[in-house]
Amino acid sequence: MGNNKDNNLLGGSFVKMAAILAVAGLIVRFIGFLYRLPLTNMIGDEGNGIYAAGYNIYNFFLIMSSAGLPVAISRMIAEKIALEEYSNARKIFRVSMLVAGGLSLAFAIIMAAGTYTFYDYCTITGKTDNLWYPSVWCLYTLSPTIFIVGIMAVYRGYFQGFQTTIPTALSQIVEQVFNAVFSVYLAWVLMKYGVEFGAAGGTAGTGIGALSGLVVLIIFYIITRQKRKAIFADDKKDYKIEGSREITFNLLKIAIPIITGTAIFSMTNFVDMFMVNSRLAAAGFNHDTVVKLYGQLNGKYVTLSTMPVSISTAIATAVIPSIAASIARKEHSLVQSKVDTALRVTMMISIPAAGGLGALGSQILAMLFPKYSEGGSLITVGSISVIFLALSQISTGVLQGIGKVKTPAFNAFWGAIIKIPVNYVLIAIPSINIIGAIIGTTVCYIVCSILNFRALVKTTGVKPDYVGMLVKPGISAIVMGIGAIGGYYGIYSLIPSNTFATIIAIIFAMFVYFVVMVIVKGFKREDLQMIPAGTKLVSVLEKLNRI
Repeated sequence: MGNNKDNNLLGGSFVKMAAILAVAGLIVRFIGFLYRLPLTNMIGDEGNGIYAAGYNIYNFFLIMSSAGLPVAISRMIAEKIALEEYSNARKIFRVSMLVAGGLSLAFAIIMAAGTYTFYDYCTITGKTDNLWYPSVWCLYTLSPTIFIVGIMAVYRGYFQGFQTTIPTALSQIVEQVFNAVFSVYLAWVLMKYGVEFGAAGGTAGTGIGALSGLVVLIIFYIITRQKRKAIFADDKKDYKIEGSREITFNLLKIAIPIITGTAIFSMTNFVDMFMVNSRLAAAGFNHDTVVKLYGQLNGKYVTLSTMPVSISTAIATAVIPSIAASIARKEHSLVQSKVDTALRVTMMISIPAAGGLGALGSQILAMLFPKYSEGGSLITVGSISVIFLALSQISTGVLQGIGKVKTPAFNAFWGAIIKIPVNYVLIAIPSINIIGAIIGTTVCYIVCSILNFRALVKTTGVKPDYVGMLVKPGISAIVMGIGAIGGYYGIYSLIPSNTFATIIAIIFAMFVYFVVMVIVKGFKREDLQMIPAGTKLVSVLEKLNRI
């Protein structure tokens, strides 16, 4: 029956699928780094501010239209496939496509029609001198993308329901490649008309990239048709066929709390947009400085800090349908094992990433943005947020996988509420200024993480291995950070090149982290088996009694 049958379209365990998506996420982030370098050096901090003001509103509408759909669809389909209710799985896909198409089209039209109105609510300077008005061109450019991404979300959720992340991973890479190429090219072409048009050109690649990613998913859908037919041929048949209204209700019941929680996190960007404007003005900063500082916040801090978080996003994406399928089959011990692995692997990557950014933040900025290297203090102070953002994301994914989709939304709400007074007080202090927004964001993620973990332990009875998840990676990251700083200044004293010294210091830091983790027995067998040549490495470490 369903327990023994291979219902995975392209093969692979939860850990393997998470690893594939994690690697794709890193590739996507790396490509994002590459294209943000010429883009930032082209449009500057002011252009980044205009770009971010447009992109943040687009991101909010994107979340409202489709953010919860991949999770909801993957979970519903995974449950039906685990129970061999294949006709229901097919119908979920068809109904989801209609729902997603309608929602995303509606939100695309609303965003395009309300551009100036949105910015009127995000300024204190009045309609005649609104510092965000140049961003309207970004919104016009981005609005069609909402519809494309909505359709793409259905395909990704469908494939993830079969517990394969390969189509999602490949489509993300192709999407980002096209995004990078056309963003830089169109920004370069349009920059001669003004920085606001250069920023709009930078957003145009987003839609072109999304369209290319959708094409990849459609191709996968076509080439896996025979495999799906073979799976569906063993339909159990003795079950109730769900109606379209019932499927829509169940889809929205799962998706709406997820959308709400994600939208609340997105609203923190609006909080920053408004408060950076009003509170920096209260601190005595002028119009141009406000836009540039906002550009540093989004173009540099957000870009760097979210790269390692792509790992937790990938693991959360893979763990949701996997846990849902295990729950449907009543495999409770397997659920606990998957939760433990997801939490531990996320922290083993996020903690050293935070340590590296904290140790070498200024050097990395100077290497990546030589023409606009200001903002190193943002990276150093904000590095700790990487840990709690990753914790928040992975714990949210686990809670969604076990069916507690409302809990993360409530927890996100409380985190966002606490961020507001922190922002209000700190941003207006001239010596802190924009860093106040980063501190507020970090506090928000800390609150969410604590509340999520409390709910997770209470609901599942799972007791996280805090020593393996936090203490051992933490000790290793501290030693790594010291090694990174020492390595940088040692190399720089011999070869006075910031780029060369930074790259060598990063490589040395990774080596130090790995060695210390081996010494403290921080790795488990399944952790290392996720990486290339991991089996051989496991064999060596077993002989050394380090696993």
